[in-house]
Amino acid sequence: MGCAGSIPATKETGGSSDATKKVRKPKPWKHPQPITVAQLRQMRAEFWDTAPHYGGQKEIWDALRAASESEVSLAQAIVESAGIIISNADLTLCYDERGAKYELPKYVLSEPTNLI
Repeated sequence: MGCAGSIPATKETGGSSDATKKVRKPKPWKHPQPITVAQLRQMRAEFWDTAPHYGGQKEIWDALRAASESEVSLAQAIVESAGIIISNADLTLCYDERGAKYELPKYVLSEPTNLI
């Protein structure tokens, strides 16, 4: 709640009535130097192998990986069912229900524009 005169945010008041944002594809991005598909796969594999060591729950990391490798509608369902709170709609910043922070680099979410 807020001030005594505040009202909950709804679609009519310009807010959102639910805590989850809608997942969307990341904006196009460019890697500092052109990379191959094999290099991109290697970068992704290294990230997912090490991500749980940065904190958070393994189940949430697994859900984020599944969501990042899915189409937007399925990603939305995965995120909602895992109880993930989306801070950035492109999934680059999320939280779990306990408040643990999960940051995903763009290279695990989409391909760069200078992929060779």
